[in-house]
Amino acid sequence: MTSLRAKIALLLVVAIVSVVGLATAAAVWVIGPPDPVRSLLPQADQIHFIAEMAEAQLAAGRPLPLGRDVRLAPAPPAGPRSERLTAELARALATTGPQVAVIATQPADGSDALVSIPLGSHGWLTIPLAGPAPPRGGWLILIGWMSLIVLGVTAVALVVASRMTRPLSVLEGAVAAVGPDGLPPALPETGPAEVRATARALNRLSALARAAMDKRMRLLAAAGHDLRTPITRMRLRAEFLPDDDRLQWLSDVDELERIAESAITLVREEAGSSVAEPVELGQLVREIADELADQGHDVVVAATVPVPVRGARLGLTRALRNLMVNAATHGGGAWVAVERRDGTGVVTIEDGGPGIPAALIERVFEPFFRVDPARRHAMPGAGLGLAIAKEIVERQGGTLAIENRPEGGLRQTLTLPASAGDA
Repeated sequence: MTSLRAKIALLLVVAIVSVVGLATAAAVWVIGPPDPVRSLLPQADQIHFIAEMAEAQLAAGRPLPLGRDVRLAPAPPAGPRSERLTAELARALATTGPQVAVIATQPADGSDALVSIPLGSHGWLTIPLAGPAPPRGGWLILIGWMSLIVLGVTAVALVVASRMTRPLSVLEGAVAAVGPDGLPPALPETGPAEVRATARALNRLSALARAAMDKRMRLLAAAGHDLRTPITRMRLRAEFLPDDDRLQWLSDVDELERIAESAITLVREEAGSSVAEPVELGQLVREIADELADQGHDVVVAATVPVPVRGARLGLTRALRNLMVNAATHGGGAWVAVERRDGTGVVTIEDGGPGIPAALIERVFEPFFRVDPARRHAMPGAGLGLAIAKEIVERQGGTLAIENRPEGGLRQTLTLPASAGDA
């Protein structure tokens, strides 16, 4: 009962049922509860009249006008005796005239009840109970009445609450449909006025955010691209410098080039849309590990299992390579394992390095972030490897997490949805 729709529906149900309940209670208090004896007073008057007429006819020696439903017998008719109706008739007869010891029976065929009137030595006069029978189960009727009201009001309240909260449902659906680029899809501007206004506002906000993001992407891509020409000129000019200065200049130029290339790669990953294809995750990890080992990196594949996934093979290769190089470079070596867990492929990359301070571990995916800025020149890289890897993995529908190992070092965990078919 935490949603706004449920709370509005509950409020409507409580309000309407409370009003109906108070009105019913007031009516019962003013009119009084239904009295079965009061409803039997006309039948009691009729029984008194028939009993007096029958006694007069028998006393005068005249026969009674008997019919198919009225008969004179030495005993009441066979059938289950209705104790409740008998008692209520006795009370009604006592109210309208002298007491008459009547017996009410219910025939086995389910027809109307029969009332037997004693006529002394002449036997019992049996007549059908004329008029409606007294209401049965007054409280049950009231409970049923209130239950029908509650059910009807609940249905109406749910419909009303749903219409009132429909704009919020549009907001919820828009947030749930946000893609890897962080932007909601275009919403149809149809339906009630509130829904149209909400969809129009969301579409306008999405368009503004998309325009700002595209502008930032173009700016960063242009800056990275324009840096290539001066970097090339600087590299050429450094060849004419003395040996000591040339090595330092070339090192700085290499770092500038890495930064420019990493920035362009990040922009391409954020703005690009690669076509997904079948990829066998375990095999891809082994190929990358072998390639890095040939390049001199300390990368060891501990264990792998075949896990088919769907994704951009080139992007996944770049992300996995960045993670393994990060562990091998900063952690003194990488141990890689691939497993299948709950319908997902999980790649775990561990190292034995110093780890990351707990206060900084939440910032590791920020562009150009380094744990120790003083190591920028000692360790190659632009500080964009983890940011690029995270962008690639999330665009493939996966997750990337980094945590400190209890025994020391880092654990990088990449998770991707496993596909049903074989890669």
